[in-house]
Amino acid sequence: MTLRRSMLFLPGSNAAMLSTAFVYKPDSIMFDLEDAVSLREKDAARLLVFHALQLPVYRDIETVVRINQLSTPFGPKDLEAAVRGGADVIRLPKTDSAEDVHQLEAEVERIERASGREFGSTKLMAAIESASGVVNALSIAKSSPRLIGIALAGFDYVMDMQTERGDGTELFYARCAVLHAARAAGIDAFDVVYSDVNNEEGFLKEVDLIKRMGFNGKSLINPRQIELLHNAYAPTEEEVDYARRVIAAAEQAERQGLGVIALNGKMIDAPIVNHAKRVLSRAQASGTRK
Repeated sequence: MTLRRSMLFLPGSNAAMLSTAFVYKPDSIMFDLEDAVSLREKDAARLLVFHALQLPVYRDIETVVRINQLSTPFGPKDLEAAVRGGADVIRLPKTDSAEDVHQLEAEVERIERASGREFGSTKLMAAIESASGVVNALSIAKSSPRLIGIALAGFDYVMDMQTERGDGTELFYARCAVLHAARAAGIDAFDVVYSDVNNEEGFLKEVDLIKRMGFNGKSLINPRQIELLHNAYAPTEEEVDYARRVIAAAEQAERQGLGVIALNGKMIDAPIVNHAKRVLSRAQASGTRK
């Protein structure tokens, strides 16, 4: 199981952050060539990201590049640099339909063949930032075998809905739609950025909500949020202990050739066993909750 709890945004124009961000140990690092980079810095940022992708320090961290839209003068150049540089995942902003993903997929395939990169090695992620994207979330999520996840981007979405960020009510339907689409397609779902980096209580409240909903993780803009997020996603000691007992009961039932798994007089079915395996995988990756 690939853990994608934290996806840390890094401005592609910030050379210092690009060379040191690995020390914060997020699950994924996203080099941003879109909103975080001014128009006059686009070319320089693209070159910086191309070289950062090849640094040995990033070999053990999943690297994501958020390109500009392919319809802009910058998008095709961003994509060339990201794929040739070895990015693990390309994040497509403002994805409104499955056709947007198909267009990106075709360009990625062309670049892989031209550059000699292993065909199929570049994965994709679609960022949903509009009402159209939310309505089309299922077709987007099922649009390509390269797609590893879909992400909800809150700011542009609430602007499109003619509202603003508040207590989460404004995102309720969008979160549900994106999450259900991801689960139906068998891919990951990522929640929006929490921009008030000094409000740890508010951040943790939102993390608790999206974890209970079922999101795999969250986009982040500040390294201080990583440890808080990982700890919130870590299972408790009680959850780990119960998961171990569930797995032990399942293994014993298999050894004895029993079709029914029982633990403390209660029947245990396959979904509970699978959940127990996920709990143990998370505990192995991040320990238990502090």
